Amino acid sequence: MKPNYVSAAEAAKLIKSYDRVYIQGSTSIPEVLLDAITERASELKGVEMYSAFAVGRRDAPYATTELRDIFIPRSLFIANSVRKAVDRGEAQIIPCFLGEVPALFREGYLPLDVTLLNVSLPNEDGYCSYGISADLAVSAVECSKIVIAQVNKQMPFSYGDPLIHINDIAACVEVDDPLVEVPTAVPNDKEEKIGRFIAEQIPDGATLQIGVGGIPNAVLNALKDHKNLGLHTEAMTDGVLPLIKSGIINNSQKVVMPGKSVASLALGSRALYDFMDYNEDMVFKDVAWTNDPFRIRQNPKVMSINSAIEVDLTGQVCADSIGTRLFSGVGGQHDFMYGGALSEGGKTFIAMTASSGKGVSKIKPVLTEGAGVVTTRFQTQFVVTEYGGAYLKGKDLAQRAHALIAIADPAVREDLEKAACERFGYRFLREK
Repeated sequence: MKPNYVSAAEAAKLIKSYDRVYIQGSTSIPEVLLDAITERASELKGVEMYSAFAVGRRDAPYATTELRDIFIPRSLFIANSVRKAVDRGEAQIIPCFLGEVPALFREGYLPLDVTLLNVSLPNEDGYCSYGISADLAVSAVECSKIVIAQVNKQMPFSYGDPLIHINDIAACVEVDDPLVEVPTAVPNDKEEKIGRFIAEQIPDGATLQIGVGGIPNAVLNALKDHKNLGLHTEAMTDGVLPLIKSGIINNSQKVVMPGKSVASLALGSRALYDFMDYNEDMVFKDVAWTNDPFRIRQNPKVMSINSAIEVDLTGQVCADSIGTRLFSGVGGQHDFMYGGALSEGGKTFIAMTASSGKGVSKIKPVLTEGAGVVTTRFQTQFVVTEYGGAYLKGKDLAQRAHALIAIADPAVREDLEKAACERFGYRFLREK
C-alpha cells in the first residue's frame, strides 16, 4: 500500500491531447499538478479543463490568452481562478445547479477522462481523503478513467464520501503545500443588524444551511443563546466552530445523520482544517447528496440563509451576475431554498445590505438588464436588509412591493414607489 510516488512532471505525462480533465475545487486546487500540466502545453492541444467552486491563490495557469488554443476552460461555477478568463471570453460557462453536476458526469453529458485531486496522506488502511472538497470530486473520480493526485501533508482527513484507496490512484505526487485559507469576515454594523433579525426568526432545534461572508457570520454570532441546532450545509466555515465547540450545534434534532455536522466542502482557516482532521462528528458528502431538496426537507425547521446581488419589487433574486456579466454561479441556493421551504417549520432568507459598497440600491424596480434569476419570485420568503425583513410568502405583487420598499435604502424609496405605482397602479396605491 505504499504510494506510487512520481514527480509532477511524470504525472503530467498522463494527460493527452483532447482529454477532459476535472480539477478538484474548494480551497484545495492541486496547484502543483496544474503547473506541471501547463509546462507541457507545447505537447498538447484541445484539453478541456473543468472546474467549479474553487478558490485559488492565483489565476489558473492554464486559463491564459497565450494558451487558449491548448486548454479549453469550462466553468461549472465561476470562481476567482478563472473569472478573468471568463470576462475575456476565453473560458466557457456551463449553467447548472451545483447539486445536479454529478448527474452530468454520471449520465455522460460531461464525460471525463482524468480527475486531478489534492488528497491527505493515506490512513492505516491505505485510504486517502479528499479532505475539504467532496462536492463534485466524488462523482468526477467515479466517472474518470484516470486519477492523478497530490498527496498532501497539509490536507485534513475527513470522513464520509471523499475517500480513495492509494492503489486506485494512477500517479501520486508527494507535496507539502499549504491550503488556501479564507479569512473570517468580520461583520460590520449593517451586517450585525441583519444577523440579529435573522437569528430572532430561528427557533431552537433548527437545522442550519449557511454560507460564507459577513452576514452569515453575523447570524452565527447571534445564535449563542440557542439550543440543539443542527448543521446540514453546502459549505463548512470557521463561523460554525464556536457553536460546535460550545454544544449549541449538536445535531441532536436532525433526522438526516443525527449527531453529525454535514457539509460538501470547507472554506476557512487552518484552524477549521485542523478541527476537521479525523473528526468523526463532521461528515463530508457528494454535493448531489447534500443538496438534494427532498433530503434537505427531511430535517425539521431548516433555516436556509443565502445572499443576493439584487432583488426586484416582485421578489425575483439575482445572485450570480451583474447585468450581463456572469460573476459566480447558482451553487446550492435554489436547492436549499426549495428544501427549506418544504421542511416542516422551515424558513428561507435572502440576506443583503440595502445598497452596494458603491451606494447602489440592491432593491430595484426590475432586475438589471441581462441579470439572471437564481431564486424565482415564487420561492422567495424573507428578504432581509439592515432596515428589517420583508416577508413575501402569500403576498400579491403590490403587497410585495410595499414590503420591499420598506426595507430599501431610504434614499431610493421614493423612486421605488413611483416605479411600483406605474407598474401596479391602483392596487399599489390602495395598499398604501
